[in-house]
Amino acid sequence: MPKIYIDQGHNPVNPNAGAEGNGFREQDLVQRIGILTASELREAGFEARVSRPTAGTQLGTSTTTSLAARVNDANAWGADLFLSLHTNASELSSVSGTEGLIFRRGGDAERAAEAIVRQVSFATGLRNRGVNVRTNLYVLRRTRMPAVLLELGFITNPVDADLMAYSPGLFAAGITNGVLEYYGML
Repeated sequence: MPKIYIDQGHNPVNPNAGAEGNGFREQDLVQRIGILTASELREAGFEARVSRPTAGTQLGTSTTTSLAARVNDANAWGADLFLSLHTNASELSSVSGTEGLIFRRGGDAERAAEAIVRQVSFATGLRNRGVNVRTNLYVLRRTRMPAVLLELGFITNPVDADLMAYSPGLFAAGITNGVLEYYGML
C-alpha cells in the first residue's frame, strides 16, 4: 500500500510557530487532526507517518531547518504522497473554507489536492476554495513525491476554528476519503 506522510505544520513554539485565532493555535489543531488522519489511513490499509507524533515535538532550530526536517524525513522514508496540514488566516473573520496548494498544475499533486479538498469540504460543510499554485513553499518544491499543502479552514473564522478544534475527526475523515479517491479506492 502507498506510504502517506502527514506533516502537521509548524512547531509548538518558535521557531516556525503557526497562526492564532479565536483562542486556538494552528500548530495544536493540525497536530491533532494529523494524528487522527494517520490512524484512519492505517485502518484503511495505508502506511502513514506524521512529522509531529506528540504535541510537544519540535522540529529544527529555525524555520528553514524545521521545514527541511519534515521534507527530509518524508524523502528518506520514501513517501508516495506528502500532505502538509495547516490553518489559513485572514484579516476578515468572515472568510471561510478549505483549499489546497501545489507546486505546479497538471500532475499527481493537483489530482490529489482536488480529491482531498473536495472530500474535506464534503465532510465538514466548509466551502471548497479550490486548488492554487504556490511555487515559493519549501514543502512543495523540495519533496520528491507529489505534495499538497492543505489549508483546512480559517483559524480567524469562528465557525471554521470551532470545527477544527471540536470536530477534528471530520477533517481526518475528509482527508482519508480524499486519499482513497486519489488512489481510486473510493
